[in-house]
Amino acid sequence: MNKVASIFLFVFITLVSCHKDNDDNVSNVNISLHFTHNWDGIPVSNSDFNALKFTNENGEMLSIERLRYLISDITLTNSTGESLTIDAYNLVDVTNNGNLEFSPEVLIPTDAYTNISFTFGFTNEKNIDAAYQDLNSASWFVPAMLGGGYHYIQFDGKFLNSSNIEQGFNYHAIRAVDNPGANPTFPQDTFITVNLGAVTITSNIVFNIEMNIAEWFKTPNIWDLNVFNQSLMPNSTAQIMMFENGQNVFSLKSTK
Repeated sequence: MNKVASIFLFVFITLVSCHKDNDDNVSNVNISLHFTHNWDGIPVSNSDFNALKFTNENGEMLSIERLRYLISDITLTNSTGESLTIDAYNLVDVTNNGNLEFSPEVLIPTDAYTNISFTFGFTNEKNIDAAYQDLNSASWFVPAMLGGGYHYIQFDGKFLNSSNIEQGFNYHAIRAVDNPGANPTFPQDTFITVNLGAVTITSNIVFNIEMNIAEWFKTPNIWDLNVFNQSLMPNSTAQIMMFENGQNVFSLKSTK
């Protein structure tokens, strides 16, 4: 994927360099985000797809057939509260083992950071209709009648419904929308800021980030696939529930 890569640096970044300055040695290094996936601790890869082998919190057996999601705006905050944001995005495609590791084309100053975060999806300001050609080509866009812009996640599969019959589900998260049509309205923000916690960066570093897929179905809303399975994009209630359940989906497993 041809990723946009630019960086907004606040005042503190101008105070650092690659050499000794004012008795402080500061280097600029590379960071990478590596994404892995599990179901309540059991590793999941695309080799586990297309089989009814997972059980959600509501007791429904389900399969995963497609899983891909967007992350953007990696942000590091230092001890004085100043932030460095990498203005870039990455479409993680678990189905095809695509973009599981994301290395922004920028250098980061070594420092003790109080938090590293990223955005799940796009912020409203960057969720601009038809703005990203690579995402358009990946059929990642949202129809104009639903507000345009782009998906946050496409998670598709099948489940055994209350009649014990296989039925499809499409767990697609977008910006929550009401009144689909020519003049849609947006009841609340549904992109997610994922905070990974404090980290000290002294050299090139890889952040190993886990997604617990099971969390999409259980906290704080126990997801009933018999009720919420398809046509969820124009359903703002479902979108807000996804936003709430997504708060604890990601975690920082380790660094290396």
